[in-house]
Amino acid sequence: MTLFVLQDRDGLMAVRLPPRQCGRRRRRQVLADERACAYHASWLAEVRADASELWLAPLLAALPRHGYAPDFLVPPPPSARAGIAEQLAQVRGADPAEVARELRWCQQTVHGQARRRLLASLLTDPERARDHLADRLEDAWTRLVAPFWMRIQDLLQRDIDHRARGLARYGLRHVLGHLHPKLRWTTRGMWLADSSGRTVEVDQRGLLLMPSVYLWPHLAAIVEPPWLPTIIYPAAGIGGLWQSPAPAPDALGRLLGQTRALILAYLDQPSSTTALAARLRLSMAGVSAHLVTLRDAGLLAASRHGHEVRYHRTDLGSALLSAYQEAAELA
Repeated sequence: MTLFVLQDRDGLMAVRLPPRQCGRRRRRQVLADERACAYHASWLAEVRADASELWLAPLLAALPRHGYAPDFLVPPPPSARAGIAEQLAQVRGADPAEVARELRWCQQTVHGQARRRLLASLLTDPERARDHLADRLEDAWTRLVAPFWMRIQDLLQRDIDHRARGLARYGLRHVLGHLHPKLRWTTRGMWLADSSGRTVEVDQRGLLLMPSVYLWPHLAAIVEPPWLPTIIYPAAGIGGLWQSPAPAPDALGRLLGQTRALILAYLDQPSSTTALAARLRLSMAGVSAHLVTLRDAGLLAASRHGHEVRYHRTDLGSALLSAYQEAAELA
């Protein structure tokens, strides 16, 4: 087990929840874990043809399901909102000597002669291997993830908002205690059920909580520098990630219009215009106009979060939706 010893268990630590693509190595594990396949079946069906056209064997060898995954391929994000270009630049900037050391360690821990041969070929030129693997990461991102990124990012942001509200309302112990069944709060700190036997001191730098849509049903911990102590956990709501949003009650659609009713029903968590348009498969201009109308009617409110404006239901909007949902259930 890994024990995270918290210096101030009840204090508001520097807990960060970055909205970013998480667990690049986990995306290939979705293909191998039947439990994850059930949640991501429609995504897998859409990307399988593209995946078959990509030469990902070296990348899959270097990011094994079991064994050591080189740190240079999964560096800590340089900022809370780092984009894929910045992260790939980090990979391409890795020291070739470090690349060689980590690939050699990976080779010693992976199973299968084919993977070991691929890693051996990469080790003949670590600098070229680094750039080749970065290119394969970029291919995988561009073909398999980027087309769906706005939908994924919206779900990650919803999870982050949910955890942040819980942190403010109930405290750190509550949030950490509800992340995953393998995490358990004790008087000594927080236990993560794994086979490592590590003890991690969480100091004033804090603890990084990182949601992932590709991790379920697993949990991961990163404790080696240069990362902060990090727990990667399955984001809430992945069951609905690839499903169409639930329709609004018909009567509410007749009152507001079907699209406005759908938007009102979907906004159980704050969301931006861009994320709404991607999730509901509507035009940005159309969504923006509907949001303004709903806001002017007092059914939605807007608030700024960094560079984004996010919309959420007001009490009036929630009461209206709830009344029509209850009426639909009784009909």
